[in-house]
Amino acid sequence: MALWMMRAGRHGEYEDRFLSTERIYLTWGDAIPDDARGFGSRADVVQALRDRWPNASEGKIRNHAGQLWAFLRTMKPDDLIVVPSKKTPELHFGAIRSDAQFDPDAEPDYRHYREVAWLRDVPRSAMDKDLLYSLGAIMTICEISRNDAEARVRRMLQLPVLKTVPAAASQEVPASEDAATSIDYEQLARDEIAALIIRRFKGHGMERLVDAILRAQGYVTYHSPAGADRGVDILAGSGDLGFGSPKICVQVKSEQAPVDHPTFSQLLGTMQAVGADQGLLVSWGGFKSSVEREVPRHFFKVRLWDQKKLLDQLFQHYDQLDEEIRAEIPLRRIWTVVPDDADESE
Repeated sequence: MALWMMRAGRHGEYEDRFLSTERIYLTWGDAIPDDARGFGSRADVVQALRDRWPNASEGKIRNHAGQLWAFLRTMKPDDLIVVPSKKTPELHFGAIRSDAQFDPDAEPDYRHYREVAWLRDVPRSAMDKDLLYSLGAIMTICEISRNDAEARVRRMLQLPVLKTVPAAASQEVPASEDAATSIDYEQLARDEIAALIIRRFKGHGMERLVDAILRAQGYVTYHSPAGADRGVDILAGSGDLGFGSPKICVQVKSEQAPVDHPTFSQLLGTMQAVGADQGLLVSWGGFKSSVEREVPRHFFKVRLWDQKKLLDQLFQHYDQLDEEIRAEIPLRRIWTVVPDDADESE
């Protein structure tokens, strides 16, 4: 048995499709020949990609060929699959339930697929650091094999740990984190910063952080003391005294669980009670789909900040934050080279 990582698009654009259809798709569109299951070897895949991308580097050709071959042949039913979410700070874990399938009538991105039984969503913060590092490989498809990863994930998911039968020797290099040429250091850094924040600002402390970010944006704020706040965690207004518009009512949730619709409805009611123009709902654990569906309807009234958006605001306004907050979240900017040979197909 093996543990595989697969990305649902560079920006998570296929994530909902993966989850709702209980499938993983080889979303490389017309870069893949019709019914690629007919390839007899990885060398055949290399040659087919070389014909399609005559100007691509040999490294890119072999990288993609390894991933394509892994999806078509190396993955097996009952292997575990993990899809890192681009929408929430979570990892979607499942079990592969079929060999590679081909639907000639589907759109190009959805012709090649495997059936999957989704098992559990796990917060990134609940994963060990070495596993997160392996999941940072910038590849669409990658076997995660270091440090007994598959057995550890099975124990975490409370699944039987199966004995691995050694595979026959092969000349073909698998698509694994050892073969990855680049690591998503930005995501790894965000994971570490998120872990630091939840340690130092959990509970009422998260309100303190959001309040500091709003003040760094130029708002005058009122932060309710710890205890019963009647739905008002923070009030923010513009102008020297905070009397200007927009007048914002803020609720902050630091729990790992996603916020549901009653919390969203409570914010709407509180906004009306305090005379706020707009509302801001901050949830470290993200939002359930019942809340996401309300976004278009209340676009001009309410904004949602999940962990990603909160971190984005922290980075954007870090230099304007109070010295006390910066001391609790000591950060330093660094520069790194962006890989010039992106993994995903154009």
